[in-house]
Amino acid sequence: MSQGIQVRHPMSVIFLLHIALDVPIAIQGLWSPLGLPFLQLNNTAIVFIKLYAALAAGACVAALLCFSLPEFLPGKRALAIALCIYHVTCSTVLFNAPRFIPHTFGSVAESFKATPEIVWGTLHGFVGLGFAIWWQATVQLAAAMAQLQKAQ
Repeated sequence: MSQGIQVRHPMSVIFLLHIALDVPIAIQGLWSPLGLPFLQLNNTAIVFIKLYAALAAGACVAALLCFSLPEFLPGKRALAIALCIYHVTCSTVLFNAPRFIPHTFGSVAESFKATPEIVWGTLHGFVGLGFAIWWQATVQLAAAMAQLQKAQ
């Protein structure tokens, strides 16, 4: 009895880290957007939060479904690049955003400009970087599988 080849790189955990970062805002944004700690929540902002939460929830489901797939599948690779672009863009937006979360990590953190927006942006940046690293770490595997398919 032959076993199928299970190829999952340890860096695939980045798909789960994406979920961990985005699922809280997806759930809160869908069920109770007024409960989010954001300033100036008017009707337009609430609609956009719900739309963003729906996209974030969909991306989390896609990441969960792709996590266990082999690294060389084009769909998994396409999702990884899309999530990389998403997280890098979120990071840039949050770094350049005015203060909109009325919480603080204390005066020491504030003196180092460690605001909730900057920390959230940093986390998005790390996840975006993680997807880029995953891509580079698995590109040889994808190329080898493409060559193997051509040979058959």
